[in-house]
Amino acid sequence: MDITHGLHRAVQQHPHKLATIFEGRQRSFLELRNRVARLAGAFRALGLQPEDRVAILGLNSDRYLEALLATVWAGGVITPCNIRWSAAEIAYSLRDSGARLLLTDATFRDVAIQAAADSPDLQQLIDMDAGQGNGLIDYETLIADNEAIDDARRGGADLAGIFYTGGTTGFPKGVMLSHANMMVSALAIMADDVGRPGAIYLHAAPMFHVADLAMLLVHLICGNTHVFIPAFTPDRFVQAVNTYGVTHTLLVPTMIGMLLDHPAIHDLARPTPLERIIYGASPIADATLSRALDAFPETGFIQAYGMTELAPLATVNPAWTHRPEGRASGKHRAAGRAGFCTEVRVVDEQGRELPRGEVGEVIVRGPNVMRGYWNRPEQTAEAIRGGWMHTGDAAWMDADGFIYIADRIKDMIVSGGENIYSAEVENVLAQHPDVAACAVIGIPSDRWGEAVHAVVVSRPGSTPAPDALMAYCADSIARYKCPRSVEFRDALPLSGAGKVLKNVLREPYWAGRERRVG
Repeated sequence: MDITHGLHRAVQQHPHKLATIFEGRQRSFLELRNRVARLAGAFRALGLQPEDRVAILGLNSDRYLEALLATVWAGGVITPCNIRWSAAEIAYSLRDSGARLLLTDATFRDVAIQAAADSPDLQQLIDMDAGQGNGLIDYETLIADNEAIDDARRGGADLAGIFYTGGTTGFPKGVMLSHANMMVSALAIMADDVGRPGAIYLHAAPMFHVADLAMLLVHLICGNTHVFIPAFTPDRFVQAVNTYGVTHTLLVPTMIGMLLDHPAIHDLARPTPLERIIYGASPIADATLSRALDAFPETGFIQAYGMTELAPLATVNPAWTHRPEGRASGKHRAAGRAGFCTEVRVVDEQGRELPRGEVGEVIVRGPNVMRGYWNRPEQTAEAIRGGWMHTGDAAWMDADGFIYIADRIKDMIVSGGENIYSAEVENVLAQHPDVAACAVIGIPSDRWGEAVHAVVVSRPGSTPAPDALMAYCADSIARYKCPRSVEFRDALPLSGAGKVLKNVLREPYWAGRERRVG
């Protein structure tokens, strides 16, 4: 149960098979293994000790994969940075995790330098795009100048990665995932017909997401070829599928919608080689699914529902539910049923399992449940009770064990596949001098699933402009977290205990919709 297992297996069984393809660079599994071992040796030479954290800030690439594997090969802990974060948010994650090394690329070099200046534990910046100067070391020079080392072979309960997710208190939380957490989740996903030996996988979703990392492990275990595009665009996607015969990929519904709306869809080779499109982060709208099935009649669509804390698998909605017979039963609207490694229940506030059809909180138990939140024992104890991860999602379960998400108990918005905690946005917005009170909610968006919406009570005598408030937020937090719309009220609805009634604020926007979230 170690993350590098698939690489060792592939080298043993087919060392000269194509492992990675990125912008003209192609490497075999033997070449990949040798580069990973030398890069791990470089990390050690730079002073990396067992369980030291290595942060990565960059677009998708073959070097991103090498850096992930080299980190654990050297005995370190991977800490991917969200590429949509501001420099201040990146610096927070670097400080909080105590990251020793930071790898970046040309796109984020300046942001990395800025964040590094506010990260006292950081010892070295490494440039993955052949850039030097400003205190950065060249990535290829490190590989060339250092000897290969043996794999540390850390595994099982050993810490493999810290993955930052939105914070209910306004600060991101580091989710600690072990090697076993991530490998069990990958094997369970693979068992649900999501991957197979001989497939060609396209990294189109961002690699800092644990969802793409899970798919990376699936296809590494299978010894499959990995194709990378720096970031998703319909043109890049279609070109990669056509050029390399991509058979499997992971997309968020927003990406599927963008692809369907783009002229590039007409350039897709027919019949398409795509066998599986796995989607997650939010349910897919019926209209979008219908268009996708028409556009990809040979392709099986599979939904995976989960969260970072589950590495990330909770449930899988298989391909048959997306076909006509499954859609007639309504099961395509489900988030799926428990994966092979998970137990899933719907419970009341006392943790008692509810009868089928009654709405309660989704809880999950299994060997994929995180070790906990980094340096946050109280929040860990609140999230994991009796071995069960409390997701904060409200749902009901049908007679066949499929769960249907009804609402969100915890105050979180999912927009374009990104988790956004309203408290994080509210903490910034409330600091504006013209804001007396505010509440942030998710409202329906055909493109993003949910959009961030702010309800503001202005200070007496002030009339702030919505654009000014949105721009104010963008100075402190990532743009995808900032409100996309603002409304003004004289007062916020409050409960008897003085808590803002966000369900009242959301109701006008979600009324009449079958799905209450995402």
